[in-house]
Amino acid sequence: MALLLLVSCFEKKQEPIIAPWGAVTDTTAVDDDFDLHDIQTSGELIMATVSGPETYYDYHGRQLGTQYLLCQRFADSLGVHLRVDVCRDSLELVQKLDSSEVDLVAWPTPGNIVADREKPDLVAELQAWYRPELIDMVKKEEAALLTVKKVRRRIFSPMLDAKGGIISHYDQYFMTYSRDIRWDWRLMAAQCYQESTFDPKAVSFVGAKGLMQIMPGTADHLGVPRSKLYEPEANIAAAAKYIKQLQNTFADIHDHYERTNFVLASYNGGAHHIRDAMNLAKRDGKNPHRWNDVSPYVLKLAIPQYYNDPIVKYGYMRGSETVDYVQRIRQRHAGYQGVKTPHLGFHGVGKPRKAERRKSKYDIKD
Repeated sequence: MALLLLVSCFEKKQEPIIAPWGAVTDTTAVDDDFDLHDIQTSGELIMATVSGPETYYDYHGRQLGTQYLLCQRFADSLGVHLRVDVCRDSLELVQKLDSSEVDLVAWPTPGNIVADREKPDLVAELQAWYRPELIDMVKKEEAALLTVKKVRRRIFSPMLDAKGGIISHYDQYFMTYSRDIRWDWRLMAAQCYQESTFDPKAVSFVGAKGLMQIMPGTADHLGVPRSKLYEPEANIAAAAKYIKQLQNTFADIHDHYERTNFVLASYNGGAHHIRDAMNLAKRDGKNPHRWNDVSPYVLKLAIPQYYNDPIVKYGYMRGSETVDYVQRIRQRHAGYQGVKTPHLGFHGVGKPRKAERRKSKYDIKD
């Protein structure tokens, strides 16, 4: 896979330059003078692209895409932060390049990177930095991230004590915080097992932590100290608060069971992507408030015809994992239905006793 550099020229006419990875072509010039030194001084390299598996996409809070990873490596070599500006289409990419609003553009065509000729030192640095093997390196890096186990965790049984009616050591926390979101506590337990297999020290490759795999940024938004994410109760309370926010986001879905499916999907894949799938389903005459109607469109968000559709605002999504996530939690929850009456000591320690109604240590109300 070749890398093609396209640059905008600062003179009206120039002969094409042959870069190590292909032809350099020209576009319209502007008068601004902002070059490599200015980029390094500002601490930021700006990349524009469109959503797609080869260019850029968000995967559980981590930015991926072959072209993005390549540009990230280049930014690292400059000692600057990479900022991504996601555009609607190729025309917008050209406009941003022509106006020098961005430094680099990752073109939708696989392997094409666009740089601004208005910044000749940047072009020279990019030419000197690039090696053909970098493409294969970043592709292998991305493939490794997507094929390794998503979460580093110990594996615990999905049922701690079937005879005693104990699912996990954390059942009382599920009972406490599920009340505020009006969930069956066993559903929350099923979700927790899917997230971490009941390992409070679990951490994913994107940085999600604890029983319910809370991202540090999400913890900040929820007002939960990052230092507490490995504490079981704090982590479960944070998850309940986030679930409550998602319930409000999908308040237009009145059926509780259906709304819960959309909340679970959003917890895994992001509410914006799920809304995109709902809009596609509605356009095609399906019921956008019924998960069985929408889930096929979640899968289709991995297909260019769909993630490039003007109705889709948030682009590419690896939807197969989200659909599988909802299905597995529902199946495990069904398996937990045999746990009729909770009998456990606090934390599942000591002699079993009927669970007490316990006051929440963490307030999850809006």
